[in-house]
Amino acid sequence: MNPFNKKTTLFIFLTLGTVVLFLLNLSLGSISIPIKSLFSLFIGESSGKETWDYILLNYRLPKAIAAILVGMGLSISGLLMQTLFRNPLAGPYVLGLSSGSSLGVAFVLLGAGFLPNFLASILLSSYGIILASSLGSFCVLVAVLLVSRKLRDTMAILIVGLMFGSFTSAIVGTLSYFSSAEQLQKFTFWSMGNLGNLSWNSIAILFCCVIAGLLLSFFSIKPLDSLLLGENYAKSLGLNYAKARYIILIATSILAGSITAFVGPIAFVGLAVPHIAKLVFQTSNHYILFWGTLLFGAVIMLVCDIISQVPGADFTLPINAVTSIFGAPIVIWLLIRKQKLVG
Repeated sequence: MNPFNKKTTLFIFLTLGTVVLFLLNLSLGSISIPIKSLFSLFIGESSGKETWDYILLNYRLPKAIAAILVGMGLSISGLLMQTLFRNPLAGPYVLGLSSGSSLGVAFVLLGAGFLPNFLASILLSSYGIILASSLGSFCVLVAVLLVSRKLRDTMAILIVGLMFGSFTSAIVGTLSYFSSAEQLQKFTFWSMGNLGNLSWNSIAILFCCVIAGLLLSFFSIKPLDSLLLGENYAKSLGLNYAKARYIILIATSILAGSITAFVGPIAFVGLAVPHIAKLVFQTSNHYILFWGTLLFGAVIMLVCDIISQVPGADFTLPINAVTSIFGAPIVIWLLIRKQKLVG
C-alpha cells in the first residue's frame, strides 16, 4: 500500500469513526436510546417517546456538537502553537488565554459578594459567566498582541504568555483565599469544564467562532510548513513573518478563547492530539496534519464525552478529568511505540 492510499484509508476510518461515535454519544447515557430512534428524529419524526425527544434535542445533541467543535478547535490551536514556537509542549493556552478567562470568571463567581445585587444576578447567569470569560480572554489577547508588535523573537512571546498566565493565576488565587466555600465550589465546577449546559443559541455562537478560527488556521498552512525549518528559512522563502505570526496568534486566540468561554478550560486535547496525528500520519505536511488533527480532535473528544457520561449511571464525570486520564496514557504509549519502531 503506497503512502497516499494509506493516508486516505486513515482519513476514511477517522471520518467513519467520528460519525459512529457521534451516534453513540447521542445513544448512550443514564437512559439508553436506540440508534433506530435517532434516525427517526433526524428525518423529522418522533423518536418514539417524548422524553427521548426532549433529552436528544435539548441536551445530548447540543452536547455532542459542542464536543466536536471543542475537539477540533483545541486540537488545531495546539498544532498552530507547537509549530509557531517549535515547542512540543506548547498548547492552545500557552498565550495565557485560559488564565484570562479564569480571571474573568473568578471576578464574577468569587467577587460577586462585592457587587450590587442586581448586577451580581446578571453576571451570575450563564451568559454573564460566558461574557466575563470572553472579556478576560480578550484582555489577555490584546495585551499579548500589543507586546508581540514590540518583540521580534517568537520565544519571547511564549515567555510573555506564560508570565500573563502566572500573573492572572496569582490574582485568582488571592480571590480564592478570601472567598466562601460555596463560591469556591462554583468556580471549581467551572474549571472542570462542562459540555452539557449550552443552549442552541450558545452552540450557534460557538460554531461561528470555531469556524472563523479554523478558516484562519487553514489559510496559515503554507506559512506553517515554512516555519518548520525556522524563522530565517521562512523569511528566505519570501514569507511575511510578522503578518503570518499575527494571523496564527489571532486564530489560536479565537479558538481557545471562545471554547474556554463556553465550556471552561479543557485539558490535554490541544497539547496531545497534534502529537497523536503526527505519530499516526508520519508526516510534517501541515495540509495532511490539519485534517488529521481536526478529525482526531473530534474523535477523542467524543470518546471522552461518552466516558464522562458513564453509560447506565445517574452521574457524570468532569470532562477535564476524563480527557487527562484517558489521553495521557495514549500519548505515552504512542511515544514508546515510536521509539521501539525507530530503534
